[in-house]
Amino acid sequence: MAAEPPELIVRDAAAWRVWLGEHHAEPGGVWLVLAKKGTEEPTSLTYDQALEEALCHGWIDGQVRRRDEATYRQRFTPRRRRSSWSERNTGIAERLLAEGRMHPAGAAEMKRAKADGRWGAAYPGQASIEVPPDLAAALAAEPKAQAMFEGLDSRNRYAVLYRISSAKRADTRARRIEQFVTMLARGETVYPQKRRPLG
Repeated sequence: MAAEPPELIVRDAAAWRVWLGEHHAEPGGVWLVLAKKGTEEPTSLTYDQALEEALCHGWIDGQVRRRDEATYRQRFTPRRRRSSWSERNTGIAERLLAEGRMHPAGAAEMKRAKADGRWGAAYPGQASIEVPPDLAAALAAEPKAQAMFEGLDSRNRYAVLYRISSAKRADTRARRIEQFVTMLARGETVYPQKRRPLG
């Protein structure tokens, strides 16, 4: 079993960049302490700043954990060889490259992703993902599932749409649509949600 990554507190974005410059090749990652809005101590580093510096060095964000009233912890690790890219992160990485901020390790990750097709297959984020026509048709054919889908919170909606859009083969996609429509018709969600959809 892998050891739990250490917690890391850096003063600000500049200190995070320096740390990544020295440690980006290390495999384990860290639980980076990030500031909530208005926080300056023990760090002023925000999520957006941390993500930009991570992308510059070939790293990516992961899980979030509560820490205290002023800060939280976000997992940052080197990007795995075949990990997917989001459209949001490809856009940020392109901007960082144009601004001359990209470190060689980050540029190498971009180059690999472009060469193996992951860059072009970047998945849409929660704000921009749309219901595809094949799912819409399947939901329309099952009114209980459609009512349930329309009542999903944003996390559950994205979970369904992401899993369908990330299918690489047509038969896998069709199977996932069928599974989600059946699940929704039974009144089930991927994640628990407080407000129960009408179904």
